[in-house]
Amino acid sequence: MIINPASLQLLRLLQITSPALPVGAYSYSEGLEYLCSQKIIQTESDLCNWLRRELQFGFIPNETAIALRAHQAIKSHNISTLIYWNDWLSATREAEEVRLASWQMGQSLMKLWWQLTDRQNPIYTSIHTLLPTTKDNPQGKGCNYAIAFGIVAASLDIDSDNTSLGYIYSWLSNLVSAAVRSVPFGQTTGQQVIFQLSGDMLNSSQLSLHRLDNELEWCGWGASLACANHETQYSRLFRS
Repeated sequence: MIINPASLQLLRLLQITSPALPVGAYSYSEGLEYLCSQKIIQTESDLCNWLRRELQFGFIPNETAIALRAHQAIKSHNISTLIYWNDWLSATREAEEVRLASWQMGQSLMKLWWQLTDRQNPIYTSIHTLLPTTKDNPQGKGCNYAIAFGIVAASLDIDSDNTSLGYIYSWLSNLVSAAVRSVPFGQTTGQQVIFQLSGDMLNSSQLSLHRLDNELEWCGWGASLACANHETQYSRLFRS
């Protein structure tokens, strides 16, 4: 049987962006639950406006740009650059729970990648410090989800454009799912929001693809405050 490389790439992309991926993304709302509880987000329009601003000015274009740097580092076998951007990303997460969520999801994805792919791949020996801490790998440390996503996408031969768009879509669909459970919105409303923001996702992906190192900046203080307040919220469904 002849396998079309483009079709295989699409299948791999769909798998690593699926809500069924066992990385625990459903446990996190990035402060969205707090915004819903404070009635800052109550309607479909509120949710669209919040997510649209985050796609343009928030942290997600930077995070996607870091995933792309991890992708390129794996392709060029530049492990020191990979570790640098992982440390950079850890240092720039303002809220503790957001940082811990990124590490937990990253380690879960790395563990899954370890179990799904060829363990003789030379990438494994190069990035052992970013793999989950186990009996066989006691030196493992926190690997951010964006870094893990870039590593996995590169190892699966997913190109940069699809890596960028896939990461952003995965982020958006998870937050819409959190909003559906927090307000609650209906499932149809959630799908309408994702549909309406298609152009914004494409624009955010292009921002990420062309963002230079000295352009890694954002104006997401509202999301940062929401995440910090969510940590002490009396009753909550999500961990961040």
